[in-house]
Amino acid sequence: MKTRLKALLLAATTALPAGAMAETINASVAAGHPPVFRWVKMIDEVFVPAVTAKLEGTDHSVSFTGQYGGSIAKVGEELEAVEAGLVEMGTCQALFDPAKMAPQNVTYYTPFVSDDVRKVSDLMHRLQLEDANMQTSYDNNGVVYVGAPIVIDDYLLMTNFPVNSLADLDGKKIGAPGAALNWLKGTGAVGVTGNLTTYYNEIKTGVFDGVIVFASAALPGKLFEVAPYITRAGLGAQYAGSICANADWWNGLPAEVQTAMTEAANETGEWYVSNLEAAVTGAFEAMGAAGATITDAPQDMRDAWAAGMDNAAKSWAADIPGGTEVLSTYMEEMRAAGATPLRDWDKE
Repeated sequence: MKTRLKALLLAATTALPAGAMAETINASVAAGHPPVFRWVKMIDEVFVPAVTAKLEGTDHSVSFTGQYGGSIAKVGEELEAVEAGLVEMGTCQALFDPAKMAPQNVTYYTPFVSDDVRKVSDLMHRLQLEDANMQTSYDNNGVVYVGAPIVIDDYLLMTNFPVNSLADLDGKKIGAPGAALNWLKGTGAVGVTGNLTTYYNEIKTGVFDGVIVFASAALPGKLFEVAPYITRAGLGAQYAGSICANADWWNGLPAEVQTAMTEAANETGEWYVSNLEAAVTGAFEAMGAAGATITDAPQDMRDAWAAGMDNAAKSWAADIPGGTEVLSTYMEEMRAAGATPLRDWDKE
């Protein structure tokens, strides 16, 4: 009787559909920003479904839990949360963690290079995979680059006063993220560190007179309500971070799960750029319809702005290991891709 029961149990087990006994891997994903922002939205809307689809029918599945809006890590704390194993994955925000991810901030030290988000995304994705200096940032902090570059559309000025020349910025308090504060040197403005989660209230309460920001975030953040003067100066598209994973956790994953995640990240990156390009056009239309005044900075203002800046890129590059090489590689690759920088930051 016992032998017959064992046989029946074995037959029942082998008759189960493929994947029914699949191992479920748990993965919490941290982002300091709330899901209203594209680089958080892409996780649940694109990355997670893509990983699930790629693992369908295999012996593995991944159960994701989103920890967004500072529930686990605030903006700029994501890398540390992933490194410490508080979460398995997160949006490693190089922009807000410049000490630990210095080479990744090369775009923020080279404004006025290109407003083409696709060019910046493609190059920075490749450099994370190929450039030894970029890889060191991940290795030294116990994380792995998974992909899906978080690129930012062309930065612009949003102020509560009209801007027709650099003289209009004199003495004004302008909020800017991380290394973008360098962009205000030489303009007469007073640069103050800030980020998207607080811009609205800081302008509304008079802490800032304006901010350096980008259209795709300005619209959902409703910044046009408190800073209705939008000046497009061509400060450039930027790389801010990407999806990363805890190295020990990642290295313990089955190869097919790693492959599913990197392939899903590639698809997520493509979705992100395409969605961003469409969103920028829609953002300007919506903000204009809401009463914002949108102007393009005259070329002489742009030239004067770029010429008046310190070459922070050169000093930044000299202060970090491999920085000069990273700066040269980035600028050379961008020029080769068709960019026409207002200043050749690497050659001065």
